[in-house]
Amino acid sequence: MGTRIYVDGFNLYYGALVGTQYKWLNPVYLAPQVLPPGCVVDKLRYFTAHKSGFSDPKAPARQQVYIDDLKSAAGG
Repeated sequence: MGTRIYVDGFNLYYGALVGTQYKWLNPVYLAPQVLPPGCVVDKLRYFTAHKSGFSDPKAPARQQVYIDDLKSAAGG
């Protein structure tokens, strides 16, 4: 069965990852691992707000590296 995944990056990070050792979770890899057998990911969309550099000037660059890595993992 074709499945589409929509990820809210802000809530994923602050709801599940902040304060843990897992900062660079790969939803492209994770999604097929948690779906029921027979589900095939047709499309995965990752939504997030861009980080400002107000409190951490390096944060926008780190976020961009993560987004670029997700694009590579997704084949795009």
